[in-house]
Amino acid sequence: MRFLVFLLLGVTAQLGMAQAPKLELPKLEVSVNRVEQDAQHMYEVDATGTVAAPLPKVWRILTGYERMAEFVPDMESCKVLSRNGNEVIIEQFGVARFLFMSKTIHLIVRAVEQPMSSIDISLISGDMKHYESHWELVPVPETGGTKVIYKGRMMPNFYVPGILGSKMIRSDIERMMSAVLARLDRRDAPRVEAIPQS
Repeated sequence: MRFLVFLLLGVTAQLGMAQAPKLELPKLEVSVNRVEQDAQHMYEVDATGTVAAPLPKVWRILTGYERMAEFVPDMESCKVLSRNGNEVIIEQFGVARFLFMSKTIHLIVRAVEQPMSSIDISLISGDMKHYESHWELVPVPETGGTKVIYKGRMMPNFYVPGILGSKMIRSDIERMMSAVLARLDRRDAPRVEAIPQS
């Protein structure tokens, strides 16, 4: 199930003055609801977290789709098939794991970008009956950081245990979002310029 929420789809700033008090960032909040649609189970997901990184860095990482597999759990590959303006077609491979089983998942999705603001993702084809998600980025002026909001609706086309489904998806959402937020907040190593030889 971890792969269900890797789509994204999917941040370090210091306070202006060293002596300024460090504000506590809100912890990750996740909710998952199982709803009925056309006599089938749909999962609605909401997740919110805040990172210290500024909005431009968050945007650059979340739209660097081909590097997602480096930090999103259970994503094996992510490839941009085409880009036309703010619309990106993406192919993703990953693994869904639950109980003692695992299933390879293949998806092709459409991402529509609103620069520095949001990414809307919808399913074109693959191993889901329904998938849509919305990433929203909100600057936090008090810290120079960014609030990251994820909302999704998903319906697998394979069996998900009814009673355990919501708990499993919640656990996987928390794992995925924690990994994404950790990557956004990671300090990137400074680039070292080559010293010209005299």
